[in-house]
Amino acid sequence: MADPRRFTVTAALPYANGPVHIGHLAGCYLPADIYVRYLRQRGEEVKFICGSDEHGVAIIMKAKAEGVSPRDIVNKYHSIMSKAFEEFGISFDVYSRTTKETHHKTASDFFLKLYKQGKFIEKETEQYFDPEAQQFLADRYIQGECPNCGYPEAYGDQCENCGASLSSTDLINPKSSLSGAKPVLKKTTHWFLPLDHLSGKIKKYVESHKDWKPNVYGQCISWLDSGDGLQARSMTRDLEWGIPVPVEGGEGKVLYVWFDAPIGYISATKELLGDEWETWWKDEETSLIHFIGKDNIVFHCIIFPAMLMEHGEFILPDQVPANEFLNLEGKKISTSRNWAVWLHEYLRDFEGQQDVLRYVLCATAPETKDNDFTWKDFQTRNNSELVAIFGNLVNRVLVLMNKYYGGQVPEPADLSQEDHELLDLLERAPKKIGESLSKYRFREALTSYMNLARAGNKYLADEEPWKTIKTDEKRTATIMYVAAQVCAQLSQLGEPFMPFTTAKLREYLGLELRSWHNCAVKEIIPKGHTIQKGELLFTKIEDQQVEEQVGKLTIAKEANTPESDLPPLKDIISFDDFSKLDIRTGTILEAFRVPKTDKLLQLKVDIGIENRTIVSGIAEYYTPEEIIGKQVSVLTNLAPRKIRGVESKGMILMAENPGGELNFISPGNSMASGAIIR
Repeated sequence: MADPRRFTVTAALPYANGPVHIGHLAGCYLPADIYVRYLRQRGEEVKFICGSDEHGVAIIMKAKAEGVSPRDIVNKYHSIMSKAFEEFGISFDVYSRTTKETHHKTASDFFLKLYKQGKFIEKETEQYFDPEAQQFLADRYIQGECPNCGYPEAYGDQCENCGASLSSTDLINPKSSLSGAKPVLKKTTHWFLPLDHLSGKIKKYVESHKDWKPNVYGQCISWLDSGDGLQARSMTRDLEWGIPVPVEGGEGKVLYVWFDAPIGYISATKELLGDEWETWWKDEETSLIHFIGKDNIVFHCIIFPAMLMEHGEFILPDQVPANEFLNLEGKKISTSRNWAVWLHEYLRDFEGQQDVLRYVLCATAPETKDNDFTWKDFQTRNNSELVAIFGNLVNRVLVLMNKYYGGQVPEPADLSQEDHELLDLLERAPKKIGESLSKYRFREALTSYMNLARAGNKYLADEEPWKTIKTDEKRTATIMYVAAQVCAQLSQLGEPFMPFTTAKLREYLGLELRSWHNCAVKEIIPKGHTIQKGELLFTKIEDQQVEEQVGKLTIAKEANTPESDLPPLKDIISFDDFSKLDIRTGTILEAFRVPKTDKLLQLKVDIGIENRTIVSGIAEYYTPEEIIGKQVSVLTNLAPRKIRGVESKGMILMAENPGGELNFISPGNSMASGAIIR
């Protein structure tokens, strides 16, 4: 879209079943806020929309675990999240919630329109039913043994150990998470959105957005081209907590959370704007932009657009700048193990230092691949960059300006080549940084911004005004005038990244926030302007503070872990049962990633008497290149199973440590392929 008149910017609705952590922030909320602040400073019409996602199985499971009602859970976490977002400076125009009456009506009306237009397919299917709890079970309420890797606690929709997508009926020895009972299949009726019939329209829409980030576009095309991509998807569930299905036969059923939740963007806009909401969702001159994490790409790029297409009155997403995942201290963030840095706790432990975390998360943002947050890096970036470069420059300028000139910006004399070069850099900076922000390259934009501080700091160190004041007052005045311009430009262009710090700096400098375009000048702060001495913008983070935070992670992990992190031993089996297993040595001949998955590798394995194709969930721990030629232990007589359209004939045996990391059980290079392991 060329030069839209306005921007509707959304950030993924967070589940109200737990607090916000740094992975959430780095994934979508901080990038969205940086972008929106930039648009506002550019003078654009923009609305920033978000809210709590308060329906779905995750809410119900949390409520059952805590022995309270789903309403208690969502009230608790909506309050925690909304307060933390506000204190962190995420500048939503509205932060709503999907339990509001406006949302219930909006989602119900949306469903009804599609229903009356014949857009749904009504189908009777068999679904697992808990005979003790007397209710149908959503996929996440069913656990059992993964048919792919044998993991004993796979969910009915996915094995979190090997990454395989599953159907609940695939599980071996399934059991209900509600009662522990063995579920039975029972017929039920649901309404399906026939995505398979819409494949042409959806693919045309996706292919018209080759300007999407490569990770977004690539995942969409891979999903569309895969054998199990576009299938009719149920838009209703047999649950009590949620928005009731508003048609005859819908008793005891609710709207699927992924039908309900994205409509929350629309209902929140209604809450914000009243009768004017339609301009922001139906006018073709509005650009709709979704900021999300990579696990939500398919829903925002395919399923939600399909819903909007079928409704017929809405604009479609123009951009979906999704980020990858942020790890913590080299491990995946795990909310169940409390391996996370919670935003509300950070705000308490580092009071008044919101911008330090904003800076570090932007500098390490997982824009194109997963990245890692460590407390040591957090400390280093604060002390070596924010304190030693940015803060040092500003402090020197403010102190010297008040010491030499009583806080009055002096009149410059003739400018040297170094003066011109630095002022030219300041003048070009808005265009350079703005181009990066417009392309969602936030790390790149932040680097360009910090380079201004680096250039200013170097300039001051090279020119040494504390020495020239004794020999050349005119030159000193010129140096301080130029240095003041650097500080002034930092106070303007830093608004998207570090709003608290730059607001404080503008207060010290006696400046108002300028429009982005009006920053493309050599002089922002004129001669004779009065500035304050101010206070330090940043303070050093000591080793003890870092040690306390790392210690909290360890304590939290131990408190959340039973006496042993290892799973309990399985039931005793007979030797005859063991002798049925045919385990042999194998040599990996070929390996490559399975499309549209993060965890699966497709392997060709020589087992002596033949070569086998095996799909294994090891892509997080091994690259295809490093395992070619590796000898492994293979269970060869496991029944073949199709995984992502590939028939897997066997299983690679792996050892898993308490942290979830996998290692090969290797027989060593001295054994020939096909040797029997007894």
